[in-house]
Amino acid sequence: MNASPTHQPHPAEWTETQGLLPSAERDLPAGRHQVHKEQMMAQIHEDLRTSSPTSPAVRPKRPNPFLRRTILLPAMAFALAGAVVGGVALTGGGADGGTTALATGPALTTRIGTADAEGAPRLLDRISLAAATTSAPTPHQGQYVYIASKVANTYYREDGDDSGVVSDKLHSRQVWSSLDGKDGWLIEAGQTGDQGITLASKVPSAGAYDTLAGLPTDPDALLQRIYRQSDAHRDADVPRDQAAFVAIGDLLTESYPPAKVGAALYKAAARIPGVVAVDDAADATGRHGVAIARENPADGERTEWIFDKKTLRFLGERTVVVKKVTDSPLKVGTVTFTSAITDRSIVDANKQIPGQAS
Repeated sequence: MNASPTHQPHPAEWTETQGLLPSAERDLPAGRHQVHKEQMMAQIHEDLRTSSPTSPAVRPKRPNPFLRRTILLPAMAFALAGAVVGGVALTGGGADGGTTALATGPALTTRIGTADAEGAPRLLDRISLAAATTSAPTPHQGQYVYIASKVANTYYREDGDDSGVVSDKLHSRQVWSSLDGKDGWLIEAGQTGDQGITLASKVPSAGAYDTLAGLPTDPDALLQRIYRQSDAHRDADVPRDQAAFVAIGDLLTESYPPAKVGAALYKAAARIPGVVAVDDAADATGRHGVAIARENPADGERTEWIFDKKTLRFLGERTVVVKKVTDSPLKVGTVTFTSAITDRSIVDANKQIPGQAS
């Protein structure tokens, strides 16, 4: 990884993944759902930082399984515009200080790739090796992680008599994050305005570089920690193994993990029951690859991490409905979330574009 605008992410880099927390209200726009999730993750991270191992589990309210499953973006973990919740503040930087709703269209759909449980350990071993041997510069204090991506969501929208499953148009997202996760900037088309919004947190986020650098690199010890933390905060509808699988992806969402940590996370994922390899999956920009995935039987959705078939470079992530759930408005083949990483770099200043002088 470097500050070149043509830099591509190494295989240890994952992107957004479906959340552990309950569904948001159906009448909120997609971008606002994301911000609510970030807000709640900030509180969870503070709980993990201050609570003892014997503290009682904290469980969010049981969700309505028929509402849209929202997207979790814990790497930034920031709150609503103009508010301070859980020690986190987020303020508008656009000309009008607000956001613009994204256009919506028919639900995104896709071909469902074939799952192979026996092939998952072998593929994850290859991805882990590629991650461990990838050369990437070590960032230093004062620098920022820059990530550019293309994203889109599908969700159930209810507006009086006008209701149904709709999708946001594919749009750009740029995030800057300090190494301690306490400072950053976000520009997302249709959500933040052209100028973006400033991000600030009193505590490091779970996906901050400094936080990731402190994780154990032994896969078994790492997985034990992941289970312990996800058990304390997972929703009752999310099975334990699914919560751990999602938590691993969350640790690498919009982040820049050290190579050894990224490799250990892949090896830890290989130890989770139900993880499969998928022969074909496409990211948000249409790039095809192989995937590591796991289905949540509670909602019939499968989260897929997509990699280039030859280089095992991370391409993006998507969540696909693979099983019809009674009374759910989502059909099999619906893509509830899709993303594609287009740049992942280290820059010298907040809001600096890779290749620009600081």
